[in-house]
Amino acid sequence: MSRRCELTGKGPMTGNNVSHANNRTRRRFLPNLNDVSLQSEALGRAFKLRISAAALRSVDHRGGLDKFLAKAKDVELSDNALKIKKAIAKSSATADVLS
Repeated sequence: MSRRCELTGKGPMTGNNVSHANNRTRRRFLPNLNDVSLQSEALGRAFKLRISAAALRSVDHRGGLDKFLAKAKDVELSDNALKIKKAIAKSSATADVLS
């Protein structure tokens, strides 16, 4: 399981631990990943995703998973999230045709 957010693509970064004596040793800054279930209103079901805490706030700010994925760039999304985005787009396209 990679340490990468499925919605934003945020991954580990590198930097230094700096001691009081200004000694520097390399370290990794890992993203704050959480396993969450997000509800899709268009598909009527929940999806389990591993996303960062910042991405979870962004999903809430934009008004849900469907609206977040509509604005998200495809290169940032994981394969699983990309499948969900295409399924949502397909279901909304069929809803537009029926109405």
